[in-house]
Formats: sequence, C-alpha cells, structure tokens
Amino acid sequence: MPYIHTLKVRYGECDMQRVVFNANYFAYCDDAVDAWTRLALADELKKAGTTFDLHAVGFDFMLKTTQLTWHSPVKFGDTLDMKCEVSRWGNSSFDVVINGEVDGDSRFDAVITYVSVNPVTQRPAPIPDIVKKSLS
Repeated sequence: MPYIHTLKVRYGECDMQRVVFNANYFAYCDDAVDAWTRLALADELKKAGTTFDLHAVGFDFMLKTTQLTWHSPVKFGDTLDMKCEVSRWGNSSFDVVINGEVDGDSRFDAVITYVSVNPVTQRPAPIPDIVKKSLS
C-alpha cells in the first residue's frame, strides 16, 4: 500500500542556488520510510492490543544499498510529496521505492534495500509477517 509523506523544504536544506543539497534527498527518504513504518505498524499493533515498538515484534531494519535518480531540482519553499511502497520482499531483505514529486512533477526516484535484523543481535533475520502485512 503506497504511503505519501509530505514536507516543506526549508532554507537550511538548500545550497547557494536555493536547490536541495544532494545529501538531503537521502535524509528525506529516510524520514519518509521511518514515518511510514511507524504509522503502518502502529495501526497493526494497536489492533493486536499492543503498543508500538518495532522490537516488540522482533524486528528492526538497516539500510543495505540505496540508489537515487534525480530528474529536476527540489527548491527552497517547495512542498515535496514522497510516495513510498515496497517493490520487493525477500526472506530477510526488502526494497522500498520512493518517488519524490512537487506539484505532480517527478523530481527524483529512489530505491532502498533494507535488511531485516534481530534487534538484539543486529544480525539478518526473517521479516515478520506483521511487517509484510503492514507495508503491503
């Protein structure tokens, strides 16, 4: 199920040309995935009668690889909408695709591969079914 995360670009996130500094695109993606994961899992865990805690379901995740394709700049004052969705599920990894748009115009696409890890050992672990259900 796609999730859309919206943010307004602040002055301090831009370079001298008033364009978002390249590293901030990755920070935006990280923020979007974090917000989406927390929202999706909070709803499922609430239905199950528990409180939100990734570790309570034996889950955490870490970035393995990321790729970003830039189409046109995001600028100071723009409202950026980032559509996030899982494009691939593996046994212990999954890919999230993020499309960043301003006023319906595609500005960038990112693909992030995450690895599911055991929160105690931080070693790769199978993705819990509740996570797959919540983010699908």
